[in-house]
Formats: sequence, structure tokens, C-alpha cells
Amino acid sequence: MKRYSIALILLILAGCAKKQPAGHYPSLSPGEELQSFRLSEDFKVELFASEPMVFDPVEMVFDENGKIYVAEMLDYPEDPPPGKPARSRIALLEDTDGDGKIDRRTVFADNVLEVSGIMPWKGGLIVTSAPDILFMKDTDGDGKADIRKVLYTGFPKVYPEGRITNPRLGIDNWIYAASSGDSRITEPDHPERPPILARGRDFRFRPDRGIAEPASGPTQFGLTFDDWGNRFITQNTMHVRQVVVPAQYLLKAPLLEVGAVAQDISDHGRPSARMFPLTQPQAWRVERTNLRQQRYRDNHLESIRPLDKSLEVVAGYFTAAAGGTVYSGDQFPAKYRGNLFTGDVSGNLVHRDILTPDGVLFKASRAAEEESREFLASTDNWFRPCNFANAPDGLLYITDMYRETIEQPESIPETIKKNIDFWSGVDKGRLWRIVPSHPSRNGNLKPNLGAASTAELVEQLANPNGWNRQTAQRLLVDRQDRAAIPLLEQMAAKSQFPQARLHSLWTLEGLSALTPSQVERALHDSHPAIREHALRMSEPLLARSKPLTDAVLAMVKDPEPRVQLQLAFTLGEAKDPRALPLLASIASAHASDRWFRTAVLSSASHSAFQLFTTLQKRPGRWGDARFLSELSALIGAKQEAGEMTPAINTLAGLHEGEAESWRTAGLSGLGRGLKLVGASGLKLPAAEASLMKMLDSSSEKTQAAAREVAQHIELRAFIKKASEQALANNLPVPARQMAIRSLRGGQFAAVGPVLRRVLDPKEPPELQAAAVDSLAAFDDPSISSILLDNWRTYDPEVRKKALVALLESRDRAPVLLKAMEDHQIEPSAFDAGARDRLLQNPDPGIRQRAQALFLNSGSDRAKVVQAYREVADMSGEPKRGKQVFEKNCGKCHLPRRLGGQRVGPDLSGVNNKTKEELLASILNPSAEIEPRFTNYVVVTKDNRLHDGIIVNETPGTLTLRGDSEEGDVTILRQNISEIRASSVSLMPDDLEKQLTKQDLADVIAHLRAGL
Repeated sequence: MKRYSIALILLILAGCAKKQPAGHYPSLSPGEELQSFRLSEDFKVELFASEPMVFDPVEMVFDENGKIYVAEMLDYPEDPPPGKPARSRIALLEDTDGDGKIDRRTVFADNVLEVSGIMPWKGGLIVTSAPDILFMKDTDGDGKADIRKVLYTGFPKVYPEGRITNPRLGIDNWIYAASSGDSRITEPDHPERPPILARGRDFRFRPDRGIAEPASGPTQFGLTFDDWGNRFITQNTMHVRQVVVPAQYLLKAPLLEVGAVAQDISDHGRPSARMFPLTQPQAWRVERTNLRQQRYRDNHLESIRPLDKSLEVVAGYFTAAAGGTVYSGDQFPAKYRGNLFTGDVSGNLVHRDILTPDGVLFKASRAAEEESREFLASTDNWFRPCNFANAPDGLLYITDMYRETIEQPESIPETIKKNIDFWSGVDKGRLWRIVPSHPSRNGNLKPNLGAASTAELVEQLANPNGWNRQTAQRLLVDRQDRAAIPLLEQMAAKSQFPQARLHSLWTLEGLSALTPSQVERALHDSHPAIREHALRMSEPLLARSKPLTDAVLAMVKDPEPRVQLQLAFTLGEAKDPRALPLLASIASAHASDRWFRTAVLSSASHSAFQLFTTLQKRPGRWGDARFLSELSALIGAKQEAGEMTPAINTLAGLHEGEAESWRTAGLSGLGRGLKLVGASGLKLPAAEASLMKMLDSSSEKTQAAAREVAQHIELRAFIKKASEQALANNLPVPARQMAIRSLRGGQFAAVGPVLRRVLDPKEPPELQAAAVDSLAAFDDPSISSILLDNWRTYDPEVRKKALVALLESRDRAPVLLKAMEDHQIEPSAFDAGARDRLLQNPDPGIRQRAQALFLNSGSDRAKVVQAYREVADMSGEPKRGKQVFEKNCGKCHLPRRLGGQRVGPDLSGVNNKTKEELLASILNPSAEIEPRFTNYVVVTKDNRLHDGIIVNETPGTLTLRGDSEEGDVTILRQNISEIRASSVSLMPDDLEKQLTKQDLADVIAHLRAGL
């Protein structure tokens, strides 16, 4: 291991000692900035290009002939005003005299809005520029793109870091792209194809085969692969995450609810890791952090949580990680190869992680010599390392945007923001390369692979430099030259370089020439990553090769965890009865591991009951209560009597010593699955005795879990008993509530009269509310009139529930509107969300009637804000404001651990806002809605309407969070007939009716002091 020289240490200390106080820092010339870098004596930094050759670079790529393209994001941080052209562009850079520096610049493409990602493809570029993914190409040799074609469109134009970006070619021949917005993606060349929904997920596509689909994520800015196709992503404060669950397997398991698909793998800080900048934070950061810390102290949050390192600590933790890239070159010393390099543009540094296998995951660790320093750090506050590029010369290049300020304006208080010039530095930009002190070879930036023969390209698959291997594979797949096949087969079978064997196999796949025998051979490869990939490659071939199927099933004995995990996914593609016992074996061994649970259940989603019974006979049963619950949910969602009955009977017949935990898990899972598909009135006569036994259990947990199932099943004895309990005045209110809610499992003809009696004004509101909830579960046409008959006697909470019940069914909307038109219900009874359900109703007639009613109600929020302007001049009491806030706003804005539901934005940063801004946001909440908290109206095929923010999505399900006390609602995508984003905030826009002006002043004081 090399040591730092004394001279270098003194230089670093001197640089630290001369740190300027927080304030304005002037820009440096490229030569001066070069002197600001501090890194190991293993390396040096060289200037590759600077202004006027390059401006605001965020991505650079090298094509097969050594042409260098740079995405210049001049639009950052805000799109141009309407009617003005985009300023961002793509530049083509050249080194014409071979001195290793750029001396010619051509604008390849101009007016490319917020261009953030580029990738060589078919002699041109794949370009990400929301709302589009484009293909651009120069066909006449003048260095300027004359083809500009939209491949896909529909990506949201959200904040720049969250847009579609980072197109990366995977070793599997798919192009992956980072995306974190609400995407409804279409292909202009194929309008007949259904839109691809990729909300909150990344995107992948194969333009060579015309296919595209969502990919697991989401990623913010930074997407990379290692040599073995493992995908790592960057998300701002979380500088390194690993994608573990590929979305393609979830697409085939629509009934499976899945939480995380990626994992933060840093072992030196989660969710935000420590970093060691050499710069002082800018003045505006210091001021903003002081405000946040003051809020933290004023609200005595020390007993609730530590300081949020990504918000309430001014520096020293990742807050703006970007561009994570695995170094795949051959020039760096061996210990640096395969390392992950990530920039932090706020810390003016480059961080290095060593990636080592850790079970099915990797672990990202600091190098021993970098425990208290960074791989590269600068004393220049303008150094903004936002991205990296592996190059033909085997080196790693840095894109340095070189701006004075990198931050979204919305994240900075108005009082601070007005003194910041966000465009300072728009006329600058630098590209740097990291060069080892003792290079292993002379680098070459003009590989001329475009003119290489097919045989020469195949040879390049064994090149130790990753850029050459990836480019050769791309060109071979592009050319589709069948002469490459025997050469690839020989390399896959005989190369001593494992990366070459893997590239050869995937190149054969790209040529549609991969055979079962080749994959079978790869399943026995000495390298575990190749065995893992061979399982993936086997999936489309299993149906036509029994020997290959046999070889895949034999992989259950493989000792490598990642191979086992991939086998759990792949077994779902094997239409062989032997696959299920193998899934059971994997589940038994790994049921406590959430990644294995997801893999096994994705493969067993259509044979969940068979897996349930197979595992039930094993000594350890289902291995883990969480696995049993998730498995049972799949059984419940299928709602087949032949599976539900024995499952319930099995749970009821468990030995008492093990009963409660298994029963609770199994019943809760069954209930969750039944609720997911909206099951009701199921007839399971052979399971009634078992279910009744568990409903009468002495265990409250078992009893409650059994009720979750019973409400979906026709149990006459149970319904009779629940009907009696619902009307029994001598029972405690909670017991009657539970009985009333259970009635939704009965026939309406039998339970309707009971529920109507509970709506009597003499009954407690809690029971009336429960009755409304149960009535809402039925589709009988009389429900509307039953709910409206007692409208004037309901208290506010019951009214709210009744209104939700009337709104959640499309068939009830006309009755509700008629009640409004007849003045039985006043328009003021509707909050913004309730109004929006009618205003967004799929029926045009309903929408028109609602518009007429609500427009006549005279709601004009701008006038209300104007009428309350004096509140901004009033003094407020933060402590009293805290009480008012928690009573009126906390349910939606506080996280669940503090008693809320978080259906509105986290307000931890609103102290940045002025009093006037906060007043406008409170009184006119729909004027500006944060994209993550957009309210969606979802219409299901049974004519029910749901609304709320989307908190989780899988290929098969969508989960909404509204303000319902029953919590999140998960809906099967196959049951959705329509979904639309609302322009109305979930936050009510008539808070002034509940709060006095002094209340508002107090709440504003509380928000400015902190939550």
C-alpha cells in the first residue's frame, strides 16, 4: 500500500488551514482549479477540456470511433419560460492534434431541453430529454445531427435531477434509464401499443426488438453496472443502492404485494454517509441549516430523533450524491478496479466505495486508507463532479459542471434565494481525467472499432478494458452478422477470461443464436456470476429443452447465495412439477430473508396453495411468519374454495404450542388477499366450523385475524351472532363496532335492516361510522337513500364517512348530486378532495352537474388569501400553533411514528418560506402541488372510485393513501378501468372556517420555527 508523502500531507493541511470563511467564493481558472485537487499519490488529475470548448457538462460518452459527445445542461436549474427555446445542447468534441486535449467543438444538437443523458447507438446517440427519449444521428458527416427521432415519450418534466436520464446499455442487451417521476410512456411509431406505466420506477427498452417495460428503481442521477451486470443506483442522500429484485419477475406475479426492490448497501452510514470535504459550505447553506437547527431545538426534538444529517447538518454528509459509476477500465492499479466512484456536488469531492459480496447483496465500504478522507477532494467550491465516464484509454473521466450554486431553487428559503445567482457559471465547464502515476499502457482515445471486422470485434470481448468489451458487444449485436456465431461459441466455451465468456453468451443472445446446450454448459461454469446469468438465459429456452430444464433444477445444490436467489426467480419459468418442491426447499432455507421471500413468491404466485401444503408438512412449517402471511395473501387473492377451505382448516388444526403466531400470520394474509381482490360472500361451507372456532378463540390476535377473513365469507351463524351483538346495548362500544364491521360479510337482505337501525341518531357516532363503512361495502341501489335519510343528524365525522361512501361508487354519484340540487346537502360539506371526485368523474354528465354546483358556491381561493393578508403581519405563538397544527393538520403531515399518516408533504423544510408564502399555501393549497403528493382518482371495474396519493406500486398492484382511518388501499391493476391525476390538493381549502386569524398566525409561527 502506498503512503502519502510528507509534502503532500503538509499541502493538505495547508489547504485545510486556509479555508475561507463561509461566503462568496470566486471561480478559478482551469489551471487554478487543477491545483485545488487533493488525492492519493497513486494518481494525478489532468485537464481534458474546459470553456470555451465545453459548458455545463453532465454526461460524456465515447463512441466506437473515439468521437466524444457531451451533454451540456445549460437549462439547469429551471426550464426556459414558455415560448423560449431550450438552451441545453449536445457538443461533439475532438482532439485533432493528438496532444490529449480538446481543440475542436461542434454543436451536434441544439435546443435539447434539460438534456441529461446520452449513449452511443447505431452510429448516433440515444438521448434523454424529458418528456422524450430520442435517437439522434449525423448522416452527412458535418458533425451535426440531421436525424432527431422520438423513440418514447411521456416522461414527466419534474425537477431536473428527477427526469429521465442515464441511459446505460446492460450486458443483457437492454438499455436501462433512470426515472423517478409519474410516467405514462408511449411510442410515436406504434400508437397501437398500450402505454407503459413506470410511475416511481426506472425504464428499460430494447430498440433492436421493439420492446420496453418498467425496471426496478427508482434512480435519481447515477446508474451503473459492474462487470457482472449488477446494477447500482444513486439517490441524492443515499449514495449507493443495489437493485435486487428485477421488475420483469414482478410483472408476472400481479397478485404479489412487494415492498422494496433495492437496498442501501453502504456500511459507513445510512441513509446518509459521512464525507470529508475540504471546502467550507456556501453561505446560503449555513444560513438555511441554522434555520433548520433552530427549529429542531425550539421543538425539543432531541428526545424523538437525532438531527437529520441530510437536512439539519450543514456539511459532512452526502446530500447531493450523483453519477455513481463502477470503474471498469484496465489502467488503474488492481485494488481500484471494480470500485464505485460517486461525486457529491455539494461537497466538491469524489467518493470511492469498494464493492464486496455480502450474501445476495453487495457491501459498499471505504478503503482503509480513506477512512477519514475522500478519494479526491477539492478546495474549490465551484468543483461540481456530477458524473463519470469509462473511456477507450482505460481511464476514468469526470464531468465537472462548474457552477457556483447547485441546488433546486424550491429548496432554498425566499429570503436567501433572492441573493443567489443560479446561473453563475453557465459560461463554464470542465472535463478531467484521472491518470495513474504509473500507467500500465499508453491510452488510446481513437480505437476505431467502427471499422473493425467481425472477428476483431469478437476478440475485443476479451479485452481487459470494459469499454472495449461493452462497445464490441453493442456493435456485434447491431451488425447481426451470423459469421460471428462460431467465433462467439468458441470464446464462450474456451476463454480463460470469465468476463469474455459472459459477453460471448449475451452477444449470442443478442444475435438470437443462443442454444440450450450453450446455456447448459454455462450452468456448470466455474465462475458463480456466469452460472447466475446462465439461469436468466435459460428462461426462454426451458420449454423446448428437457436436458436444460434438468440442469436448471439441479442448480438447487449450488452453494452461491446469488445463484440460489436467481434460481428462485427462474423456477417460475419452469413448467415442470419438480419446480415446486425445489421452491419449498429454498423457502425453508431462506424464509427469513425478504429477498428470497419475494423471489420464491414471484415464482409461486400461481401455485401458492400447493407451496403452502408442501411446506406445512415440513418440520419447520413455513419457516417464518412473514413468509406465511405473504404466501397466504396469494391464496386469498385467488379466492378459490378448493384452496381457501383446506388452508383455513389447516390453520385451525395447528397444535396449540405453535398455533397463535402461525394462525395470526396465515389468517391476516388470507384476509389481506381477499381484500385486495374485493371478495365478498364467498361460500366455504366446509371451512365454517374452523373459522367459527377461531372467531371464538381466547386469543384476541387470532380472533381479530379471523374476522379479517370472515367479513369476506358467507357465515350465517357468524352473521347472526354479529347482528345480535351490533344491537346489544349492554356490550361495550368497541365490541359492537367490531360486530358491525363484520356484517359486511353477510347478505345485504339480512344485514341491511340491522345497519339501518344502527344509523339511528340515538346510537353513538362511533357505531354510526362503523355502520356507514359496512353499508359502503354493498352494491345495493338502496344504499344511497339509506345514507342520506339521516344526513342532518350525523356528526361531522359520520358525515365525512357517509360522503366518502356516496362518492366511492359511480352509481351513487347521481343520487348525491340530486341531494345537492335539492339542497339536502350543502356544497360546503365537500372538502377539496370530495369535490374533485365529482369534478373528475368519468361520466361527462356528472362532471358538468358538479361544475355547475361548485362554481355557484362561489369558491375563489385567491380572494380568500387576499382577505387574510393581515395574518402575515400578526405575531404568532409557536407553542399554541403546534397544538392547532397537530389537531387540524398533523394527521396528514406528521409521519406515522408521530401519530400521522403522511398523506401530505413532509413540512420539515417549510421554515424556508415567508409568512406570505405559508399563508397562501394554507388557504389555497391546490395552487401548487408537490408531484409526489398528487392526488389520483382511480375508478375500478366495479364502478367504485378511490383517491389518494400513490405510496407504492408493483407491476400488478397500486397502493393509495388517503385520509381514511382504515389505512392504505391496494388495488389490482387488472381491476382498474381508469386512473387520472387530480389538479386539486388533498389538503382542504377551507381551513379558514375552522381557524381564526390568530390560529393561522400561530400555525405559521410554528411552521417557521419548525415541526
